[in-house]
Amino acid sequence: MRSDSRSVRIQVLVAEQAAQRGARVGVVDVCTAAVAALPVGGAGVSAMSKTTASHPLCSTDTISEQLEELQLTLGEGPCVDAFTHGYAVLTPDLLSGQLQDHWTVFADAALEAGARAVFALPLQMGAISPGVLDLYADVPTVLDAEQLADALAFADLATLLLLDARIEETSAPVDEALLDRGFEDLGGYRAEIDQATGILTVQLDIGIDEAFVRLRAYAYTQGRRLADVAADVVAHRIRFSPDNEPKRTDDGT
Repeated sequence: MRSDSRSVRIQVLVAEQAAQRGARVGVVDVCTAAVAALPVGGAGVSAMSKTTASHPLCSTDTISEQLEELQLTLGEGPCVDAFTHGYAVLTPDLLSGQLQDHWTVFADAALEAGARAVFALPLQMGAISPGVLDLYADVPTVLDAEQLADALAFADLATLLLLDARIEETSAPVDEALLDRGFEDLGGYRAEIDQATGILTVQLDIGIDEAFVRLRAYAYTQGRRLADVAADVVAHRIRFSPDNEPKRTDDGT
């Protein structure tokens, strides 16, 4: 965790954002406070897991929302690398040739969405890592040492929130804060993706990991949100076949 003085300052900034919303502190306030304090245009947080489908928790604008969805759907990008390797992935310019080779699909898609720089900060406490904080800018951007330290402090606070810690400065238990963000709905979002993935394991006679890859690949090729495709699979509006392309049945049969 960061120095006490920096942590307190960051907590105050986040609490101020919650006060402006008229609600208890939540991860969305971490995102909005980070955007106000740092040279970035937007922020988002995704919950990440090595055993179940990852899912977005919040975003501050349309571009950050697209970035979270893109990385979730494609399975590549700074967010994925930050979670996998456990360290911050700082991308000052997505036009770098090396990055174009590393993220063959995400880099172009993120540029098209309006991002030019992306910074992914893993949420970690010891061996526990519940997700990633993503920041983006629409111009090439480098975070200096102080700005990076602040960004990491925002990530620390988001970690505490997601791990159900009690933030004394806001006097708000985190489970209530997350409910203010509709956390129960986000649980449903994740459950539906998991359910759709399970259905594909039966339809295609494959393992859970490959089923999830097939689900998000279909979502990407169709230009649709992963959650929407999952809902169609669960409602039997889309059926996958081992031998043919997925078939849409509008009557849900």
